[in-house]
Amino acid sequence: MSRDGPMTRADGEVLPRATTGLPPDHRLLLRARRVTQLAFGSAAERTCSFRYWNGFAEPGGRAGPNPPTIVIRHPGALRAAFFPPSELALCEAFVREDLDVEGDLETVVHFIRDRARYLSAGRLARLASMAARLPPTNGAAADPRSVRRRWIAARRHTRKRDAAAIRHHYDVGNEFYRLWLDRQSVYSSAYFPPGVDDLDVAQEEKLDRICRKLRLGPGERMLDIGCGWGALIRYAARHYGVEATGITLSPSQEAMATRRIVEDGLGEHCRVEIRDYRDLPGRTVFDKVSSVGMFEHVGRAKLREYFAAAFQALRPGGLLLNSGIIELEDARPASLRARVGRGLRGQGRFLQRYIFPDGELLPLAEVVRAAEEEGFETRDVENLREHYMQTVRHWLRRLQAREREAVALAGEARYRAWRLYLAASADAFARASIGMVELLLSKPRADGTSEAPPTRDEIYGVRTTAGRMGRPNRAWPRASG
Repeated sequence: MSRDGPMTRADGEVLPRATTGLPPDHRLLLRARRVTQLAFGSAAERTCSFRYWNGFAEPGGRAGPNPPTIVIRHPGALRAAFFPPSELALCEAFVREDLDVEGDLETVVHFIRDRARYLSAGRLARLASMAARLPPTNGAAADPRSVRRRWIAARRHTRKRDAAAIRHHYDVGNEFYRLWLDRQSVYSSAYFPPGVDDLDVAQEEKLDRICRKLRLGPGERMLDIGCGWGALIRYAARHYGVEATGITLSPSQEAMATRRIVEDGLGEHCRVEIRDYRDLPGRTVFDKVSSVGMFEHVGRAKLREYFAAAFQALRPGGLLLNSGIIELEDARPASLRARVGRGLRGQGRFLQRYIFPDGELLPLAEVVRAAEEEGFETRDVENLREHYMQTVRHWLRRLQAREREAVALAGEARYRAWRLYLAASADAFARASIGMVELLLSKPRADGTSEAPPTRDEIYGVRTTAGRMGRPNRAWPRASG
């Protein structure tokens, strides 16, 4: 394609550069089609369709049956998305409804991420130049309850800033999350054994697996760091007889978890506190500690401090189950061009601004090293990436099925931001850009022993006598500390 000549699509259609004498709307349509061709390839190469504001449609040449359609709402939509060209600008154009998607959003996210590999620095510059010729929009960036400047200017991962970041995400409202999470409100990966596709069942399977991995027994003291709405501590208290404490930084989570504890009649066995992991009292020693979907908020700079706090909270011989999302793509070798392209596109800025302020995903090697440097022994590592992919797809379908209620509770912009975040997460798990790992760590006694199970048979062999919600048919003996 010559820089000064016409743009030719793979199907043979030529998009002329000269627009003199054409009606204004036709000129804008030609310019918009040039932008989409440069950003997404020719129509023959696409796996999704495009429809413009005036009804003109471009079917995707590589699309399957019932392909999704990217809808360009008005002439300035592509300027909003690509001037400047960045992940954040494109996502904000969707949140603001300049662009829309009809059909499967995850498929569109996958297509756009694949096309992003071809956007070199030169191509990005040409894309910005073309987009700048389209009319500007009047809308401001649709940032739902944006991170406030008064605390974003503070040093990252201070107690105050971490609390504000957590509340930005979780205090959207308990009712909003209840629309699309399972009945226990578990906001982390479920576990889908063969033949199980029901989210409620899969989340109970996950809770039971964690209890078995930790070898929980009656009377043991359990700490759950980042306890969410209290599903794990209530399950562990009811079915394994532990005395459970959960900590969170979200007042709305604490309120709902406490209410559910009372409703379940577990007030003598469970409690939830608003507490930072760095503020755990030194005199408190737990038999077992869990942390599920929390350490992504800790950050690289605080990772050793986080594991040190968990290590101090455990008695000798105790176990820590640390479960969370890890970075896979950035841990792999990448060319200079690929690294520069990620930087130019501002990869990850949308999630930082709209969804998880200050969240950091780290490679598994860094996580294990930090844990072992603080004294833990790694006893088991299990990658559950496909389970999280399946979980997020359940969440996305459930959220979209409750669109009207979600918009009423959280607003249109936040609904669209969460919808995009879930679709992008499902795609990232599917393409192995990110993973989900459960680490079972032990705090060895002076003689090197611990309560870590010697084989995985002991983890997966323990079932329940009365179905999934029954008490375990075997309780692990509580070893002396």
